[in-house]
Amino acid sequence: MHSSPCAFVGFDSAWTDNPRAPGAVCALVTRADGPPAFHAPQLATFAHALAFIRAIQKTSRLTLIALDQPTIVTNTESLRPVERVAASLVSWLGGGVQPSNRGRMGMFCDAAPIWSFLNSLGAIEDPEAARIASDGLYLMEVFPAISMPSLSAEFFGRLAAPRYNPARRKTFKASDWTKVTIALAEKFAEFKFPEPAQWLRMTTHLPRVSKADQDCLDAMVCLWIALHWRLKDRRESLVIGGKDTGYMVLPAIEGARLRLTAAAKRAVSGVRAYGTDLVD
Repeated sequence: MHSSPCAFVGFDSAWTDNPRAPGAVCALVTRADGPPAFHAPQLATFAHALAFIRAIQKTSRLTLIALDQPTIVTNTESLRPVERVAASLVSWLGGGVQPSNRGRMGMFCDAAPIWSFLNSLGAIEDPEAARIASDGLYLMEVFPAISMPSLSAEFFGRLAAPRYNPARRKTFKASDWTKVTIALAEKFAEFKFPEPAQWLRMTTHLPRVSKADQDCLDAMVCLWIALHWRLKDRRESLVIGGKDTGYMVLPAIEGARLRLTAAAKRAVSGVRAYGTDLVD
């Protein structure tokens, strides 16, 4: 499974570039002649994340970044078409989808940090090519909340989304934090990556969970999605949206796939597929 050396990066950007509320980034580098190198999550601004990725990129011919932030935003208001499709599942699970549009100052306006980050990075946005490439720098948009049902069947059901964000004190559940960290540890263990699995097991037992801890955990979710996309059978993943209006890559169990496919068929024009997924 790990014969081709690859660098995988998970980046939860936090959308803005507030140094008091940074995102988090982590990585795992597989090697043909030895154990993988795990770079545990660390808090990161866009500049920090760019430097981190550049350093990781030097260790492998192929680098795949899974970014928890919209990378294609052309609409001036409301939600992107792909977010309308995603919301059909996320809302049913009991979560929400933040709207991405150029009117959101500091996030997606012309001066937003995401655009300079992407320009400086110079990564290729082509998920299908990233699955089979042997070299290059690739990036894809992911969304942890929509991937939760594939992390654990316990998170697939009406209002079954885990409440693991400690910044939302009224809804945060320590038991859900435990469930997410344990389920994610099991996913890394299935890939035979013991270091990230051990990091997650230790994170399970934090005496007090902070928002920074949750950002680091979401970076690990992004990392898992990147690994899943590259290493698992293509039929176990889904791409919704399109190159023109925005897309998302996600692991997709059958129930999630059915709901998203139905939503895509009802969606407005503009929700197209990368490859063969969710053709409208």
